[in-house]
Amino acid sequence: MNRKNIEEYFKGIEVIGFDADDTLWVNETFFREAEDNFCKIMNCYETENHIRKELFKKEIGNLNLYGYGIKGFILSMMECAIEISQNNLDSNIQRDILNIGKEMLNKPVELLPTVRESLEYLSKKNYRLLLLTKGDLLDQERKLEKSGLTHFFHHVEVLSNKYSKNYADLLKHLSINPEEFLMIGNSLRSDVIPLLEINARAVHIPFHTTWEHEEVKEITHNNFISMSQISELTEYL
Repeated sequence: MNRKNIEEYFKGIEVIGFDADDTLWVNETFFREAEDNFCKIMNCYETENHIRKELFKKEIGNLNLYGYGIKGFILSMMECAIEISQNNLDSNIQRDILNIGKEMLNKPVELLPTVRESLEYLSKKNYRLLLLTKGDLLDQERKLEKSGLTHFFHHVEVLSNKYSKNYADLLKHLSINPEEFLMIGNSLRSDVIPLLEINARAVHIPFHTTWEHEEVKEITHNNFISMSQISELTEYL
């Protein structure tokens, strides 16, 4: 898409929503590090490849119960460990698994390049900026506070999931016309496809690491474009 078409694409936008994890700050990298550590402490019971597969299955199976986030991940690790050990999990390993989770919860917030500068620029324009993320409420509130980005957003919403209905209901509640709404995020599954289904627009900014559950095949749609980093928005908005 050439510059003229991109400029046309953004016409009529009044409200911009931002995903948080791996869009504004690093997240998935910490999950993959935790998974690596989990596999290492559990390799006395099974191969690392098998452990990874079983952990992923456990995470997906638990989404409806625990939702997204670190606490659900900790519970899934513990359940997976108990099953792999055939109900004979060493108490030291139990402690190590809990420590993996605590270390994740205490990680510093690492902003991605140009995020603060881009939000500052956009906040000075006539746009309403929203933070729309999913995960554990307490953890996301903690990360937002640590990030120092709170003051840029008119509204913050931690969603249980990011289906088209979640977005539609929220936009209706906030009296936002979907045709005037733009979503920015790293996940095609969560931050792009649901918006296209309600006739909003979306910008995909890929992160170098994506959770397997969020991966989908590339898509083509008139209401969707990709950018390499968030600062590219300031060239057109």
